[in-house]
Amino acid sequence: MTAVQTKPTENLNIVIVGHVDHGKSTLLGRLYADTGSLPDGKLEKVQAICRQQGKEFEYAFLFDAFLEEQEQGITIDTARTFFTWKGRQYIIIDAPGHKEFLKNMISGAARAEAALLLIDALEGVKEQSKKHGYLLSLLGVKQVAVVVNKMDLVGYRQDVFEGIEKEYRDFLGQLKVVPERVIPVSAKLGDNIASRSAHMPWYQGPTVLDTLEAFRKETARREQPLRFPVQDVYKFDARRIIAGRLTAGRLKVGDRLVFSPSNKSANVKSVEAFNVEPPPTEATAGQSVGVTLDEQIFIERGEIASHQEAIPLVSTSFRVNLFWLGRRPLERGRKYQLRLATHEVDCEVAAVNRIVDTADLDQRQGGSVVERNQVAELTLRTKSPIVFDPYHAFEATGRFVIVDEYDIAGGGIITELVHDAQEFLRDEARRRDFAWVKGEVGAEERAQHYGHRAAVVLLTGAPQTGKSFLARKLESVLVAEGRHAYLLEGENLRRGLDADLAGLDQAGTDEMARRYGEVARLLIDTGLIVVSTTKAFGGAYVQAAQSIRTLVHPAPVITVHMSKATEELPPDTDLQFAGPKNFDEAARRIIEELKTRGVLAHAIGGKPTFQYSI
Repeated sequence: MTAVQTKPTENLNIVIVGHVDHGKSTLLGRLYADTGSLPDGKLEKVQAICRQQGKEFEYAFLFDAFLEEQEQGITIDTARTFFTWKGRQYIIIDAPGHKEFLKNMISGAARAEAALLLIDALEGVKEQSKKHGYLLSLLGVKQVAVVVNKMDLVGYRQDVFEGIEKEYRDFLGQLKVVPERVIPVSAKLGDNIASRSAHMPWYQGPTVLDTLEAFRKETARREQPLRFPVQDVYKFDARRIIAGRLTAGRLKVGDRLVFSPSNKSANVKSVEAFNVEPPPTEATAGQSVGVTLDEQIFIERGEIASHQEAIPLVSTSFRVNLFWLGRRPLERGRKYQLRLATHEVDCEVAAVNRIVDTADLDQRQGGSVVERNQVAELTLRTKSPIVFDPYHAFEATGRFVIVDEYDIAGGGIITELVHDAQEFLRDEARRRDFAWVKGEVGAEERAQHYGHRAAVVLLTGAPQTGKSFLARKLESVLVAEGRHAYLLEGENLRRGLDADLAGLDQAGTDEMARRYGEVARLLIDTGLIVVSTTKAFGGAYVQAAQSIRTLVHPAPVITVHMSKATEELPPDTDLQFAGPKNFDEAARRIIEELKTRGVLAHAIGGKPTFQYSI
């Protein structure tokens, strides 16, 4: 059967997996032949060669010949072949083994949108068939059809087919994979490939080609919600141009952008492109552009811009499927660097949920070490919040690499968010910032006027370590220098708490942090340097510091830990003083840290100059 082909209007990436003897090459050869995708005369040529050599013609030979034909060109590599049917080009992702296929898929070299899973009707559901099903589940391939091949070898028996269908559907259900169709075929004889088989009148479902046609194409990236990772921020004359590459969606002049995880937002004032006249007014997925905003907000590399109605996820924890290539094993608790889009952040393995050996897809639960060439289902935890999407929703913002001592040692895809302790507070801060009514004076104007940017200096530590004394000393020194500083005493916020919260149980700590965040946000908006301690939180000061950092983000929080002796520091501590006796010197060191962090200008009077922007 041949078909008159027209230029395809779209393409679909599919993968066909199955045991080496289950007929994958035969199925592919039949698909190429029945869709008229072979070069002219190729079928007849292969048939003639078979006759000359005295061997039976196999459709698998067509697949091999088609590969050779395509290898002669430069537009396609041996890992991908294609055929066209009814206006759609099907790109077949192929790889010689599990290891290569997993590596290509997770690294982004290949992206399967759908899969055909081949089972030999004579052999039934084997361990290899289950492993292939698990592999597809691991990679997040949701559109799957099962092809039960070689039905001619079992006499086209309906009971054999139904037994295989039930067994395999039950297995895939455990992996949360629901096959859209299970099709009985004989690829060798063409049964149910392109046309309905007369040998199986009991089957009234679609053919293989019908099933391929029914697979849904992913929404074109330009039609997806906006994802614009910030690559860098450039300053030209009075303009600050936020540059990056749109990975999905589109933006135009006048759009309101939300930058995550900072929650900052502004309208697009202009779209900038190099050497383009007239300047564009919009940009779509795949384009590298710059934008200017109608407000002077400070945006950092690694943030992702979106529209407010479709904001990406933010968390410090998430589940992933990871392929490990490092020279050293991946170990739970060790520090690594995670790179996602343009964001780089320290991370560690919080849990090893399952490990898979790619040589045979053998699985084992748990553990603490992932060896080279193994795939693992992990829970990762990052040092600071990171912006992402599940891989099945957005490829570019759902894929990452892991760096181990400057070497890219692994790659993976994010499968789902894990709720962390700061999620409620992040949502609280986001809702607050979206509803915030802004005045005419912006943060940068206040910074230029005051000679410093807004920030929080938070002193943490156990009771009776001198936190309150140093906080008052620091406030006095800052004000004496002409800075606008204010001591925010947590005890003043605590006085209104109900009696059942006054003991600072979990609810009390959360409510104290929420109140602190609201008040601190108001003070920061006025351009103040807020000096405070975690005294009101008692022994829960580590959790309190994390909560406060979340609630006032993206304002910088400089954390100073006070102790009676040298001790292990809480996360994200900037300075430590163990039993300080010279509080004047301690205050001076904090002020130097504020200059280093770009909070304080190096001179008061005239135009302030900051060490760097934050």
